[in-house]
Amino acid sequence: MNIWRFFQDEILGMKWLNRLIGNGLSVLGLDIDGRIGGSVQFFLYDVIKITVLLCCLIFVISYIQSYFPPERSKKILGRFHGIGANIISALLGTVTPFCSCSSIPLFIGFTSAGLPLGVTFSFLISSPMVDLGSLVLLMSIFGAKVAVIYVLVGLVIAVVGGTIIEKLGMEKYVESFIFSAGSVDIESPTLTKTERVQYAKEQVVSTFQKVFPYILVGVGIGAVIHNWIPESWVTAVLGSSNPFGVLLATLVGVPMYADIFGTIPVAEALLAKGAQLGTILSFMMAVTTLSLPSLIMLRKAVKPKLLALFIGVCTVGIILVGYLFNGFQFLFI
Repeated sequence: MNIWRFFQDEILGMKWLNRLIGNGLSVLGLDIDGRIGGSVQFFLYDVIKITVLLCCLIFVISYIQSYFPPERSKKILGRFHGIGANIISALLGTVTPFCSCSSIPLFIGFTSAGLPLGVTFSFLISSPMVDLGSLVLLMSIFGAKVAVIYVLVGLVIAVVGGTIIEKLGMEKYVESFIFSAGSVDIESPTLTKTERVQYAKEQVVSTFQKVFPYILVGVGIGAVIHNWIPESWVTAVLGSSNPFGVLLATLVGVPMYADIFGTIPVAEALLAKGAQLGTILSFMMAVTTLSLPSLIMLRKAVKPKLLALFIGVCTVGIILVGYLFNGFQFLFI
């Protein structure tokens, strides 16, 4: 237990870095217990910590992802049927793109290749909501129990959501051009280990350039919440005294556009200020899965009725998860 706690706090959580930054700021004359000094410490610590973890995670995940190009993923999914296909599709989503917008082209490719619609929607839900990176980053802040349960619940939402869409037979609400679009049957060349490493390095640079602005914004918002917003305000809006906190957090999260890396610092600050765990997780899921830009992109591929069903299924699932975690928060924290 002590070894695990050391790994979680000092390796993943990098608490040593927080102490080092605090000591450095104190030497420079900043009061880290004050609002300004505390904000600077929070900002520097979280930006450096998330950046280091992000680059390491992207490299590892991208190396794994090099074994799952679109045509191979299609062949894997094609071997399964029924709910088993939805489960495999949701699991494949954990090693694919980090945000909802980059998941949509793969969704279109899988759909045009003839995979069942429910299976492709399970992928579309799980890809931005849960991945290996989110598991590790969540562990660094909330602990292993919350991180694992978050990923499992996200996969359940993806499987259930895809299954519902499949059972309702919504294929006629997919835009006709999707079924005539190019398939994903082109074989990718077999990569050597050196080429896979090079691919992973390129993905680190590319993804980091896309994600880093959101990290800065997310950590900046987190620093403001952590050091400038009164705890009573956060508790009143997102605490146990407000039964509509989950609904509010979900609705606020939908218009935003970020990925899991940008939302985690905000979640960290909200939790420290007294917001309920389920409310925070609902906010994170809404931001990553139902962002407005991704919904606009998805509308190009599906008709309004199917888009509304997708939004409805995800929203209900996210809200239920929020209230479930709130009700059993004492088990997790």
